[in-house]
Amino acid sequence: MGIIRWLLNAGPTVFLPMLLFVFGLFLRIKVGKAFKAALMVGIGFTGLNLIIGLLTDNLGPAAQAMVRNFGLSLSSIDVGWPAASAISYGTTLGSLAIPIGVVLNVILLVVGLTKTLNVDLWNYWHIAFTGSLVYAATNNFGLGLATMVVHAMWIYFLADLAAPTIQKHYGLDGISFPQGASAPGFVIALPINWILDRIPGVKNIHWTPETIQKRLGIFGDSAVMGLIIGLIIGSLAQYDITKILNLGITTSAVLILMPRMVALLMEGLSPISEAANQLVQKKFPGRDLYIGMDSALAVGQEAVLSASLILVPVSLLIAVILPGNTVLPFGDLATIPFMLAVMAAVFGGNVFRIVIGGIIDIAISLWIASWIAPLLTIAAKSAHFSMNGASSISVLSDGGAWTTLLIVGLGKVLSWGGIAITGVIVLALMIWLNKFHTKRI
Repeated sequence: MGIIRWLLNAGPTVFLPMLLFVFGLFLRIKVGKAFKAALMVGIGFTGLNLIIGLLTDNLGPAAQAMVRNFGLSLSSIDVGWPAASAISYGTTLGSLAIPIGVVLNVILLVVGLTKTLNVDLWNYWHIAFTGSLVYAATNNFGLGLATMVVHAMWIYFLADLAAPTIQKHYGLDGISFPQGASAPGFVIALPINWILDRIPGVKNIHWTPETIQKRLGIFGDSAVMGLIIGLIIGSLAQYDITKILNLGITTSAVLILMPRMVALLMEGLSPISEAANQLVQKKFPGRDLYIGMDSALAVGQEAVLSASLILVPVSLLIAVILPGNTVLPFGDLATIPFMLAVMAAVFGGNVFRIVIGGIIDIAISLWIASWIAPLLTIAAKSAHFSMNGASSISVLSDGGAWTTLLIVGLGKVLSWGGIAITGVIVLALMIWLNKFHTKRI
């Protein structure tokens, strides 16, 4: 437990490169090449964290200013995924998430019920999150452990299901996204895309960064679009001219720099992914293997970032007008690209559809996050998390995922029976996908 806690405290920028280096040696990659690959992944993640931090540090105050300007009053504050992960890993139950996730992953790979080899161990905090919520609702430690097992199965299933679409759209051969905030978006995007395909006129709307730039000229350029969006958000926040310009430059920088960081990640990941696939083909001829990675690999795409920045002020508007919502979006405004990463692949990078899908997803997420708020507040207190004076907290990304509602809801209402039902459902789906299903979505 001490080693696990040390690795968790080190964070993904240290933890993941160490893991990938060891994994590379296991795959018989030369020491120097494995070290360089792991180092590049660490550099890429460090760069991504810097860019996301830059966005968060600037969007957060702007969002607060907009809230003050428009007199918004909502009872629960969205503390964002960094706080949610700290709460999730801050308990004894949560610290068991990584060994549970790894052992389960190995078992499912051996029996052929998943194609995803998840090396993104840091993101097991997503299953620790639901496990902690069920424990907060029932005070049953064993039920919390069972919740983490079932949630991990759902994430593996959704990662496998979405992998072909993700690989085709993003050009990420052999990669899947077993990430709790991104993978559920696949199921939401499919029916939305189907409906939009059947609406006359709307079905022909296709905005991509390339077509936008072609039609708008310089105003469609990613850097200029980022500048314009930042200027609009700064104006809504009623900043002075200097701060408006600074926010504009910052959002422009994010749109340009984030794809560069993702490129560094892929540079480090590629030799490890190739070696893993070669090993699988040698040991299990004809069997596919996906390397499970953070959806950070996709958030740098221009369409995802552009749609996400548009949705920042829109999310605040939705929060105000949505009946039954009690959550004020704040901490996870910079996490919107992660929520949209898988959805964007379904929509084929169509910015128009990504925005429409994002509006629907955020509305659903706010409702679920409102329901989750009391349980997360209890879990935060048990993890000794400082809420800085807030009486109620929630989180838009994981707290608003439909998987959270399904698993935590049934676990709270039906206890062991509820978790068993969700477990049987996902097991049946995994058997169908990996044993009987041949047509890729």
